[in-house]
Amino acid sequence: MNRLPASILSLSFMALAAAAPAVAKNGAKSSQPLVAVAPQYGSTHVYVAPYDVDRFVASFLATFGGHSTKQVVATVTPTPSSTTSQLLQTPVGMVSLFGFTTPVPYPFGVERNGYLVSDIDVAIKAARAAGADVIVSTFPDPIGRDAVVQWPGGISLQLYWHTTKPNYAALETIPENRVYVSADRADAFLRSFLAFSHGKIVSDTAAAPGPEIGRASETYRRVRLESAFGKMVVLVTDGHLPYPFGRETTGYEVADLDATLTKAKAAGVSVLVEPTTVDGRTAAMVQFPGGYVAEIHSTQAKHAGQ
Repeated sequence: MNRLPASILSLSFMALAAAAPAVAKNGAKSSQPLVAVAPQYGSTHVYVAPYDVDRFVASFLATFGGHSTKQVVATVTPTPSSTTSQLLQTPVGMVSLFGFTTPVPYPFGVERNGYLVSDIDVAIKAARAAGADVIVSTFPDPIGRDAVVQWPGGISLQLYWHTTKPNYAALETIPENRVYVSADRADAFLRSFLAFSHGKIVSDTAAAPGPEIGRASETYRRVRLESAFGKMVVLVTDGHLPYPFGRETTGYEVADLDATLTKAKAAGVSVLVEPTTVDGRTAAMVQFPGGYVAEIHSTQAKHAGQ
């Protein structure tokens, strides 16, 4: 397949970014109610085969520390199914782990993470008003109520509410929800999610360094957001991504990347992309037993104690 020179691709990415409609810098004046609770209640959804559950738990906790809730067997979908379920609570982020022993009902498995909301009915109404599709209507689960929504650009996530209000300690570092979208839908996604989350744009870089997404000598648009749900980075690309970029849904911030990777390797984690330093941030891509791909990073500011 013929490919355009990197310089032309870079200019094309920049032109798309410049031509994109303006996006509000924050959602503070959103007309939607604020339903977010706090970042420590957001969890990445990880689906692994039942025989990989214990290996994944051991490797994830060995890498990041923390603990797991007691494993239960439950139906967590509105139609019949069965899965093991547990929450891995670490200082750098949470994982909701599922090991389905039955086929996974559609469209479960496409939702990248779950956000706790203060009122599920209000949240669903607000999500719709902000431009999201409700692809799984609200349904009861063993400890509360859930729904799955999809934002412009095809980004799906779960909204959940607990019957008994949970009480989790604040995280040491807040993980990034890593969202890959096309230039065609990036601004629509940003407008919708900012309106819903009451978030703000921390930075909008039209020509971010391509090595961040495995594209040496090229650039792409990168938008960093923060809200009461946590952090998000929106990576606007043409979809020409080398493996494993785009497979990761979460980026975990650690104080010492080298030490973390040493622990990860000892626990059976594979390093797919060796650490790369760009703009004061060193990041690697790893794969845990069971197939879960994640980004792990540290920053110069953290190393310097700032």
